Amino acid sequence: MFFSGDPTSRKRVALGGRSSKERDTQKLMEQTRMERDRRLWQRKQNASAIKIQKCFRGRKAAKAERAKVREQFLSRYGSYCQNAERCCFCPDSDYFRQLFFFFNARNAGDFTILVETCRGILNLVRDNDNIVSLFAGVDYSAVLALVDHRVKNLAYICILSLYQNSRSHFRQQLLVPDADSVMQATVLLEAVAALIDPKLPWACKAVSYLCQKNVFALFREIVLAERENAKTSSSTGNLSGVEHITGILISHSGQNSCSCPNVDPKFCFSSQMLTVPFLWKIFPSLKGVFSTQGLSQHYIHQMSLCLQNHTNLLPSDISAEYPGYACLLGNILEAAGVTLSQPACPFEMAVDLAAVSTFLLEALPPIKSSNAAMIEEDADSADDIQIVLDKDLERQIITGIDSRFLLQLPCVLLQINVLFGGISAVGDDRSVVAIGAACALLHVTFNTLPLERVMTVLAYRTELVRVLWEFMKNCHDNKRWSSLPEHLSLLPGDSPGWLLPLAVFCPVYKHMLMIVDNEEFYEQERPLSLRDIRSLIVILRQALWQLLWLNPTAPNASAKTTSRENTSKQNPNESIKHRVSIVASELLSQLQDWNNRREFTPPSDFHADGVDDFFISQAVVDGTKANEIMKLAPFLIPFTSRVKIFNSQLVAVKQRHGPHGVFARNRFTIRRDRILEDAYNQMSALSEEDLRGLIRVTFVNELGVEEAGIDGGGIFKDFMENITRAAFDVQYGLFKETVDHLLYPNPGSGLIHEQHLQFFHFLGCLLAKAMFEGVLVDIPFATFFLSKLKQKFNYLNDLPSLDPELYRHLIFLKHYQGDIAGLELYFVIVNNEYGEQTEEELLPGGRNLRVTNENVITFIHLVSNHRLNFQIRQQSSHFLRGFQQLIQKDWIDMFNEHELQLLISGSLESLDVDDLRIHTNYAGGYHKEHYVIDMFWDVIKGFSLENQKKFLKFVTGCSRGPLLGFKYLEPLFCIQRAAGNASDEALDRLPTSATCMNLLKLPPYRSKEQMEAKLLYAINAEAGFDLS
Repeated sequence: MFFSGDPTSRKRVALGGRSSKERDTQKLMEQTRMERDRRLWQRKQNASAIKIQKCFRGRKAAKAERAKVREQFLSRYGSYCQNAERCCFCPDSDYFRQLFFFFNARNAGDFTILVETCRGILNLVRDNDNIVSLFAGVDYSAVLALVDHRVKNLAYICILSLYQNSRSHFRQQLLVPDADSVMQATVLLEAVAALIDPKLPWACKAVSYLCQKNVFALFREIVLAERENAKTSSSTGNLSGVEHITGILISHSGQNSCSCPNVDPKFCFSSQMLTVPFLWKIFPSLKGVFSTQGLSQHYIHQMSLCLQNHTNLLPSDISAEYPGYACLLGNILEAAGVTLSQPACPFEMAVDLAAVSTFLLEALPPIKSSNAAMIEEDADSADDIQIVLDKDLERQIITGIDSRFLLQLPCVLLQINVLFGGISAVGDDRSVVAIGAACALLHVTFNTLPLERVMTVLAYRTELVRVLWEFMKNCHDNKRWSSLPEHLSLLPGDSPGWLLPLAVFCPVYKHMLMIVDNEEFYEQERPLSLRDIRSLIVILRQALWQLLWLNPTAPNASAKTTSRENTSKQNPNESIKHRVSIVASELLSQLQDWNNRREFTPPSDFHADGVDDFFISQAVVDGTKANEIMKLAPFLIPFTSRVKIFNSQLVAVKQRHGPHGVFARNRFTIRRDRILEDAYNQMSALSEEDLRGLIRVTFVNELGVEEAGIDGGGIFKDFMENITRAAFDVQYGLFKETVDHLLYPNPGSGLIHEQHLQFFHFLGCLLAKAMFEGVLVDIPFATFFLSKLKQKFNYLNDLPSLDPELYRHLIFLKHYQGDIAGLELYFVIVNNEYGEQTEEELLPGGRNLRVTNENVITFIHLVSNHRLNFQIRQQSSHFLRGFQQLIQKDWIDMFNEHELQLLISGSLESLDVDDLRIHTNYAGGYHKEHYVIDMFWDVIKGFSLENQKKFLKFVTGCSRGPLLGFKYLEPLFCIQRAAGNASDEALDRLPTSATCMNLLKLPPYRSKEQMEAKLLYAINAEAGFDLS
């Protein structure tokens, strides 16, 4: 470039960001790396090709050599081994060496050679030849290693050939009973059985070799391939070859003298064969072999050790309907019935069996009974993935845990003589292990299987309740609960020791109490004495308080039932705590019912010690621990505190609906002589919201004239008391009386009133309105009807109130010592309503089902259920619907039936004149020390109880005082002076009242006699509100 005349040089900037020299370096490095990778890949490719060629050449050479040896073998011995002689099987012969070298099970010619070889061996053995001398010659010890090698390899290739050819032309021969000895499969199976005969000196090594070569896995595949054929052919009862060989193998492995090395548990008999669905149907004789004590004890103990290590040893599931653990459980339970029935069944085996069954049951999805499944079908979420077992497999498991199993296993574990009721003395550690194993199994059983069959057997045919109670009582007295979790894998070590025993004891004892009669419970004190029950109440109360208040379970523990399986697997400790809190509260509630029938312990024994004002304040707040306790175990809280909570809930609802008015928009005009019809017509037209509002009433007397008086609440209270008296009158036909004059729905009400169900709905609304407004009504309901307001079932012990004669007959049946079948009773019941007799079946086909000693408890339960629940189900259901329009279920669930009656009617204790005097105000010149007031209270105290109730109705509109005392009367009772001057004309006036204000207008009478006469006339006049 020519010089431009500018002495300065201009810098050149590369817009690419880096110099071309740098770019060239990077490109060179990248090319070098790629070239290096290409050379490395090429070297690997060459090395792989060499290995492949080497392998191919080796295999080709081996194949050629095998073909050469095979040709030599055939030319020497013939295609069917027709030239083979006895000497061919001796140690010096190369017969087996050549056969093992070229043998290929998939080669038809080789397979034929193997079959003919086995046939020849069997023929020689049948000819009274010694099989040991056949293989070893004169001295077995000199050629021991060679003979053992030949025998175990020959046995293995026979089984391997069967497996690899199981889908070929002779597949049907494998499991078919061995009637035709010429079948090829039969020859091979017979040969294997002969080679591993337990009497032979090499039996141990041969069996060990076969087990190490996983022959049980091969047998499993063979059996599964032919399972459907085996189901149809096993009915002949003959042994098949596979069954016979399996029996020899498991018998040898289970012997104490066996010196075989340990086999991988994943390929042992338990893991491979016991997971075949319905194994004992395919191999019925094998069940008897396995069920011998020593053998089953060996394999069950082996399984328990594997489960303790939480090792998954089971093969892949056949299908979703046949999971391996479920098939294993079904086969174990089916065989356990035979094992446990044998004399002197070992305690250790029972512990292992309980542990294995517990582990497998825990893995099962819950199995519901058909009724429960139909009830809960609609409740299941579509998103929940349910594991559905095959119905036959479910039936096998349920049948396995039958009455015999439930009787035998606890008997062995707990050392109980069921017939004589004796308990043998066992050591502390042994008893803890036994109780822990039994409770773990039963707890998981309760969560998995239908409860009705299990509970009935445990409650009525075993001494489980008494044994568990003795154990718990000793632990409680000696304070040694902590030792139990150490022996259980089901619970962590820091869990309370009483947790698992209570999880089993509570539901079983609760089920027992359903059919226990009053004489057994109170007089005979069976199964527990009243003293023991008082101790039990203390244990349950303390356990509940610890679970619910001191150490509550996690929130997810109270999830819906459909997620129970996942919850228990994720956190079994929390799941058991939640379960115990439910069953313990149910049992305590039931014991409280027994205490209400006949008091055997102070009611305060059911109250927790930690209930204070803070707890009460939290109980009304949703989502708090105290609120959860109120829902689950309300009896822990004193009755008066629960009444306060109930009243506060009513006040809160009234305040939410209060704006509708100070002025009631619902006004009833009621004819006193047509009170029921008028009330039904007018109240039935109200909406649920209107029912919560104020209702004002105007009465019309018999002459058609409206009565004087403005309803400020008092007339309404009078209306409620009169309408309830009329509606629940037995003369009206909707209700009947028990022998104790307690009311319950008339089962034949439909024969009297066409619209009887609508009337029951109305009566439910009516009772709810009385409770909603705090009006106590004198209606004594039967306990079994009040339980319907709580949506509970009634049981045998509720029957004496309804039908004492039927109750006596059922108790006679329960304790009948002879053959009940001879009484000619069937599962039917005769109803007799107003001369119409109808016969109903208690069970489908009950007319043909005779009552026997085995099903008499079920019969008693069904009869009680029919009379106490079924007959009044429609009336109770409609009554409940009307009742729940105003009173929520959560409010009622705070109280038991006895307490609910107090909420409805109050108690005589509330008519305490001294309490009324303390909580009385005075006006118009009266004061508490005024001589007229002293005279007044003396007169009231001298009244009979009936007149005191009439006086209370006269001044408040209700004959019952507030449930918690007159302190809670709103407004407080007040006595006002009437007739300002004390003239004779003024003193001749009657006392009057304003019930809306709980006000008595009392003239200043001069004497007690005059005051008593005037008061009695006023309260007995029954003049409505005309005296006002």
